[in-house]
Amino acid sequence: MRGLIFMALAAATPAALLAQATGPSTASSDVMPEPFDQSVADEAVSVLATKLEDNFVFPETGKAYAAMLRTNLAAGKYSDFPDAKTFAEAVTADLQAIQKDGHLKVHVVPPEARAGPEGESQAATSGPVGPQQSTNTISKSGWIAEGVAYIRFEAFFGTEATMAALRSFIDEHRGAKSLIIDIRTHRGGGLDEMDLLFPQLFDAPTGLVMMDTRASVAEAAGDAPLEASLHRVDAPAGIVRHEHRVVPAENGAFQQSAIYLLTAKRSASAAEHLALALKRTGRATLIGETTRGAGNYGSMEPLDAGFNFAAFIPFGRTFDPDTGEGWEGVGIEPNIPVSADQALGEALRLSGVGEPAEAALSAMK
Repeated sequence: MRGLIFMALAAATPAALLAQATGPSTASSDVMPEPFDQSVADEAVSVLATKLEDNFVFPETGKAYAAMLRTNLAAGKYSDFPDAKTFAEAVTADLQAIQKDGHLKVHVVPPEARAGPEGESQAATSGPVGPQQSTNTISKSGWIAEGVAYIRFEAFFGTEATMAALRSFIDEHRGAKSLIIDIRTHRGGGLDEMDLLFPQLFDAPTGLVMMDTRASVAEAAGDAPLEASLHRVDAPAGIVRHEHRVVPAENGAFQQSAIYLLTAKRSASAAEHLALALKRTGRATLIGETTRGAGNYGSMEPLDAGFNFAAFIPFGRTFDPDTGEGWEGVGIEPNIPVSADQALGEALRLSGVGEPAEAALSAMK
């Protein structure tokens, strides 16, 4: 299962739901805004309150969100807006005023994504804004200098094209002196790419991070398959906990390589999962900026029968087992703090490359 947004809650698993809540693509400025319909808005707020109360990662916060929404609804606060987008933004602002969460947001679903040929919401099955399997989210890769491999990810959506490209990259750059992984523009996703890459980086079985899922969500998922890299461990009541582990590949491609991970303020969600796993195990040097701080994973959920609105509902968190702390709201600090645009140059310098970053990228094979 992959971390695509708009995944049905009943099919949710921790590995599948690290998606960054980018939501439906923003309409261009020349497109007429969606009209506001109070009856649909009232339904959306009511459904959102229930979903947050039942499934938000922190039960008490979920109750606080729900109480606020129901109070505002009863007071008529959500009865009149110039358009649907303004309504969604107002509800989101009210939620963030209770407690900030880097994923929690209400979205307007584009009309073309609302219903399939049978009138059924596409989002419940395939996801209206999910990437096509032909989409490759590796935007650049190759030899950036002699013995130095470079790969830049825009997301971890686990598409067939991305996984095939990553396998080819591993095969073609085996034994690199240094590997530079660039997640400066990474917008989230799932575990598929990580689970393909990690065995090539580690030379011993290693526990990476912990993932806690609200028990109500895990129970709703039923027998939905989990990735083999997730191992259930003991947890407090109301929580289902998994350890994300790596088992090394035999003669892994980069087990002897120096690893550099480039980060930026916009690196979020699954990118931060990667950053924490590599930092806490000491397997990579993080170079760049503190990441965004979107640490609670979840799924995009429809809020009304016509699927006019959806919200990303965070129902789990990933955290460092050594400290018990995640990165929600604070991000992950790099080992070497520099501006994002200087991060590649610093990684090249540490790799023994004197060439400027821009020149190295343009000449990359």
